[in-house]
This record gives sequence, C-alpha cells and structure tokens, in this order.
Amino acid sequence: MVQAALFATDFQTAERAIQETGADWGESHDWYWQGLRCHWRVLGAEDARPLVLIHGFGASSAHWRHNAAPLKAAGFRVYSIDLIGFGASAQPGLKQFRRLDNRLWGKQLAAFLEQIVQASPSQQAVLIGNSLGALTALTTAAFRPDLVGAVVAAPLPDPALVEPLSFHPTRWWRRLKHKLIAIIFRLLPLELIVPLIARTPLLKAALQMGYHHSIHLDHELLHLIAQPARRPSAARALRAMCVGMTLRPVGCTAPRLLKRLASRPDRPPILLLWGREDRFVPLKIGHRLQHQYPWITLSVLNETGHCPHDESTQAFDQAVFSWLNLNLGNEQ
Repeated sequence: MVQAALFATDFQTAERAIQETGADWGESHDWYWQGLRCHWRVLGAEDARPLVLIHGFGASSAHWRHNAAPLKAAGFRVYSIDLIGFGASAQPGLKQFRRLDNRLWGKQLAAFLEQIVQASPSQQAVLIGNSLGALTALTTAAFRPDLVGAVVAAPLPDPALVEPLSFHPTRWWRRLKHKLIAIIFRLLPLELIVPLIARTPLLKAALQMGYHHSIHLDHELLHLIAQPARRPSAARALRAMCVGMTLRPVGCTAPRLLKRLASRPDRPPILLLWGREDRFVPLKIGHRLQHQYPWITLSVLNETGHCPHDESTQAFDQAVFSWLNLNLGNEQ
C-alpha cells in the first residue's frame, strides 16, 4: 500500500496497550521526508477531527505528555511531530541540510498534514504549538491555509516582534552577514558546550527558566529534554538552527507572516495563549499583537511561565476547548 510506504511503525499496537499519558504517550511511528527521518505520534479514533501538537525549542512530542489524553477525550485524533533537529527525528548539520529554520519546519509540517494526517480543505487540522512550535504552526498557516482550520500559539516568539527590522540591507551587506554568521557558528565549540549543558545541572537551571513553579522533582521532564540533547548529532543540528534562524528570509518572520495572513479572507482563527510569568517572551508582545490584529484572541494564564501546556495543563486545556468551541463549533 502507498500509505504503508510513507512511514515505518516502531511497534505494533496489538502488542501492547497504547499509553495515553506520560512521555511515551500514543502510538509511535517514523515517516521519511526529503530523506530525513521524522518521528511522530498519534492517539485517538481515526474518524475524529485531526489536531496536531508542535513542540518548542529543545523539546519533542513527549512534552505534550499531559495534553494528548484530554484532547483525545474531547473528540480529536491527536498527532504530534518531532521537528527536524529535535526529539527522535533526524539531526542534520549544515553540510547535510543547509539551514534549519521555521520555513523548513513549516514545509515539514505542511507535508506531514498532507501525507500522514491527510488534511484537506474539507478536513482541516487544528494546530497547537508551544513557542518555536507556535512559530512553525503560524508559518504553515500563512503558506498553506487550505490545510489549517485553527491555530493556537502558546506563546508566539520571534526576535522580530521585539526589534522589528528598520532598514532594507543591500545585497553586499546580506552576503557579508551570511559569511560572518556561518564563520561564527562554525567556530563556536558547540560539540563541547551541548554535552556540558545536557549532562550537568546547567540543563535543569536553564529549563527552570521556562517554568514559574519549581520543576525540581519532575524527573520525567528533565529526561525528555536531556535525551535528544545527548545524541551525538545534537551539536551539529543546533549549529544548523543557529545559522538558519539568524539568516532566514524576512518573509518568514512572525510580523510578515501575520501580515500575510491578515490579507487573506480564508485565514484561520488564531488564539495566543500566554503565561503571565513568561520570562522568555514578554506578555506585552501578546497584548500588542491582539491590538494590531483584532481577529486574534489573547488568553492569559496566571502563575504560568513559557510552557503553559505543561505547567498549567488544566487551565490550558480549558482555554483551548472553550476557544475551539466558539471558533469551530459544530465543525468538530
């Protein structure tokens, strides 16, 4: 069968019960896109409306450990994908894949929607992304709105939202910048830095910055973040991401993506879901975007940091369910 050729199953569901909570939730599969291995999970009835969860920087599909089961219970078929460079997916370097940026991840997600989720204009998918995953979801919605029924961005990060571009660089300046950035990140000793962070208390300290409450006793969380970072290919993938995100086209920055969506009559509804205590992406950005684009909804969760889906799961799920009921209604 054609579909069977698209992905390889890691294990057969008949051999064990499908886990619905915890880092190993769902039925796990591999799918190959542009020659690269992509890991993904699924949970829920085949005839239910598709919903795709997209993780943030340094995380993976395992980070949705608390959300998959409630979303399934709400009537969705829940998918989650490990973006290229993260989780159990391929971690290519600069020589293998020139750059890793939200443009590439957006294309990966769009292909996933078409080939695996089988989304279409008549059966659009709901996208829920955390941080980098939210930017990826926005990118996909901007270029393939025919596949996307709604987007939840929790929250939406992009340096361009903090410091908008104020000038148009000349061609020689762009070339010089590209060469300088490539040299800087090639010389940066990430092969020493990444293992140091991944195998020492530095990882827990960095991860704590994304949470308002203490994660001291959450050993599962630390493991699911540390495991991909300890792979031998993690440093080279990080280098490819640093170069890619620094040199990505202006048209793939969040301000341009939102502007592109604003001009389309078929744009999907967007919910911005922010933790009030987010240390990485200030809440004022969410307020500014809601003011600039009145068709965007902003919901704020108190005593919550940069990972609202994991830190305040019940409040997060309730906000998502309420908003989806209003915006999708009887389409579910």
